[in-house]
Amino acid sequence: MSYRSMTLLRFCSPIVIQARHGHRMRGKAPDVAKSLKERLAPVILDEEVAKRHDIGFPYEKPPRSAEFNKRFDHLKKQRSDFNLEKAARAAKLEINLDEVKVDWFKTAGPFHIRKIAEHYGIYDDLFGKYAYFVPRVFLDIKFPINEDTFYPVYSGNKVQPAQAKSVPEVTFDHKFALSYSQKPEENTLWTLVLTNPDGHLTKENSEYVHWMVSNIPNNDISKGDQIVPYLQPIPPKGTGHHRYIFVLYKQDKKLDLSSMKVTDLKDLEKRTFSTFDFYKKHEDSITPSGLAFFQAKWDESVRDVFHKEFNMKQPIFEYDFPKAYLNYQKQFPLKQPFNLYLDRYADPKDVNKRYLEERLAKTHPFDGPEKELQFPNAHELRKHIPSWKKTEIRKERLGRGRINDAV
Repeated sequence: MSYRSMTLLRFCSPIVIQARHGHRMRGKAPDVAKSLKERLAPVILDEEVAKRHDIGFPYEKPPRSAEFNKRFDHLKKQRSDFNLEKAARAAKLEINLDEVKVDWFKTAGPFHIRKIAEHYGIYDDLFGKYAYFVPRVFLDIKFPINEDTFYPVYSGNKVQPAQAKSVPEVTFDHKFALSYSQKPEENTLWTLVLTNPDGHLTKENSEYVHWMVSNIPNNDISKGDQIVPYLQPIPPKGTGHHRYIFVLYKQDKKLDLSSMKVTDLKDLEKRTFSTFDFYKKHEDSITPSGLAFFQAKWDESVRDVFHKEFNMKQPIFEYDFPKAYLNYQKQFPLKQPFNLYLDRYADPKDVNKRYLEERLAKTHPFDGPEKELQFPNAHELRKHIPSWKKTEIRKERLGRGRINDAV
């Protein structure tokens, strides 16, 4: 290397040298810029607070040897049953789905329900971002329609408000054991809450409690203290599907919830509720144990509830669509249907009136409308008819187009 080259390298800045070899410096220098940990420090003040916490009962997995012995005994029993093998080979084996459901909930069921609840944002809307629980108690919920018909509640299935008018039948196993080695408790107390986090009309981030029963002895809900009477789902029109969530809490002692009791059934605001505040106030005495929810959207029964139960108008939510942009009307629109082009710039009321008059003109006052053609496309059209008119006649024969929507 020559003396001149060494002199240039000596007096050139580091950025120039890096640019010469294809490297660019981005941001601040390493000795000046903050590390990732220093940049995240103002955002995450405490790692224990930031991570999600399980507020339910912990899961204690049984020893592997116990599971293996149980599985081995089950297989041995199945293989020794010749009638079972004979029915399986003849494709006549009947499986008890109730036993399958019980076995499912004892193994992977609670974790499946938790994943579904996380997908629907149940934990975030009820307990905040940093809390969840795995349901350890299975809730069997059915809405009775008559003596033989029920609508069950699982994890997010759809139930119409008219199908959920009556108080649901709720059953669960009250003999709860914290672990496989612990003996189940005989006498337990429970609280059941049905809440809707999507339907409050006046307060943001609030809920409507549709049902609350506390101090339930074992699983006899009829003997519990009814704090809030049952109210059927009331999703307002135009708001889509709402989530209605059943949460079962296990009590450590008897609770006094008389301050939350709803006596005025005509006032919807009295049902304002917050699961987060409720659990925060009683977290030392209750533990969430069961979870089930369904979805419901508006039907005609909701209107009757608002009119008869709350003496108020039915709230209706609609989206105000912006008017469609129309370019300046052309004198000779090319390659566009003549009739549709004119209707686009006409008053919609005049267009609907014209279509209705055309339909009534073809309707006999006593015999009714003309009989439909058996083979609409098989009838030949008259000659010298414009193409746009042919298309309109074909649509009319096939029962398509706006003329068939005019009533």
